[in-house]
Amino acid sequence: MAESANPTGTWTDAFPAPRATAPTISREEALSDLSSPDLLLVDVRRTDYEGGTIKGSINLPAQSFFMNRGVLYDLCKRAGVKRIAFYCASNGRGPRCSGWFADYIIEKGDEQMTSLTLGGGIKGWVKDGEPYTQQMDRFEPEYWKQFD
Repeated sequence: MAESANPTGTWTDAFPAPRATAPTISREEALSDLSSPDLLLVDVRRTDYEGGTIKGSINLPAQSFFMNRGVLYDLCKRAGVKRIAFYCASNGRGPRCSGWFADYIIEKGDEQMTSLTLGGGIKGWVKDGEPYTQQMDRFEPEYWKQFD
């Protein structure tokens, strides 16, 4: 009986490194622009999606984002979304996905759309307190205590 291969490395090894580094959007700016039709927040967490998410954001896990970045681009283009800000728990997967998306925007030659990384991720968002946590769906304070 053949032994199954043990995967080595991480999920990121299956994809190219981003060439671009997307600029950071501050939590303050993101909070003030949450209702803007011009801004879309993308939560790229997968199994650590517990604890809540920022209102109005969509969840596209980083592990499958690279293959779907063209779909997100087309949807944003049709909807008139100009700024797409990615976030994860802190700042690992978010910057990677925003870099991939920035690369895609550059390949398209689109000067109207911008890929961004939410500074500090959702952990920073939660640590900034009530004005931020009030803008979360399913905010679970008990979950976030583990990060204090």
